[in-house]
Amino acid sequence: MSGSARPAGAVAPLTGIARAEFRALGTVATLLVADPAGLEEARALLDAELSAIDLACSRFREDSELSALNRADGRPLHVSDTFVDALAVALDAAAATGGDVDPTCGGVLVGLGYDRDFTEVARGGAGTVVTARPVPGWRVVELDAEAGVVRVPAGLVLDLGATAKALAADRAAARIHAAVGCGVLVNLGGDISVAGPAPDDGWRILVTDGTSPAGEDAGPARTGAPLRAVAITEGGLATSGTGVRRWRRGRETVHHIVSPATGECAPTHWQTVTVAASTCVGANTASTAAIVRGEAAVDWLEGLAVPALLVRPDGHTTATGAWPRHHGTTG
Repeated sequence: MSGSARPAGAVAPLTGIARAEFRALGTVATLLVADPAGLEEARALLDAELSAIDLACSRFREDSELSALNRADGRPLHVSDTFVDALAVALDAAAATGGDVDPTCGGVLVGLGYDRDFTEVARGGAGTVVTARPVPGWRVVELDAEAGVVRVPAGLVLDLGATAKALAADRAAARIHAAVGCGVLVNLGGDISVAGPAPDDGWRILVTDGTSPAGEDAGPARTGAPLRAVAITEGGLATSGTGVRRWRRGRETVHHIVSPATGECAPTHWQTVTVAASTCVGANTASTAAIVRGEAAVDWLEGLAVPALLVRPDGHTTATGAWPRHHGTTG
């Protein structure tokens, strides 16, 4: 991974690369393919993957498998292979982070008012005022992957948003490369996965150096946030932050990243954290956990040798692992 400064969009433009951009999963989806002749097929494959993930994992669709499970009142439910994969990834993320990224936080998010698509939440309407308490914890989720059966305790609300979008990016990129044969990049609101041969200088991704998470709904080019470009050739990159998905609940301003240990919004020690990893799921898991861990995230990421850029609300940055160092960056 290398770094340079060249502000543009979420993914820097490259000659000869075909591009499609559209809204999906409540955010902006961007698809890049190295062979323009393969764009139509790649877009169809991406659409199919996003539809499958949405039908399996959306908390905002009455007909999704996740909604059915949350209504099951403690009864076991047969689910699709897609849902099994998504839930297994969420449980693995919880285990890998000591519960800092936990799929049982849905009830807290509902209480905070995040009970519908974010575009509707942002327009107003407070959630129910609730007493903060630790979430039930991922260990109460029962998954029989071989049988395709899941059970959660009555009243528990699962939310797979922390990992399902990243999983969709990984699955789509791999599937498109296998079918089309060229290099591909899938960006789902800042959850980025690449597969196949990269351009000569790598896929150049713009990440925030300041006050807004790159790749979120507004897009870094539209927020005016300071940006830097990094190049990746494989794996994934993800940005988590507290600066964009914020809304009012009564007199409070709240955001979508919850600390499972307290049941409250994670303190804004870091405005954004961007991580590179072998998969987008791994990058997203680490970036989300870093927001939750606050100051302790630096030593944790260093211990994992994970390349990351952590940005404080005042714009001060800290880099870990092999992340390119720039003037004004510590770590």
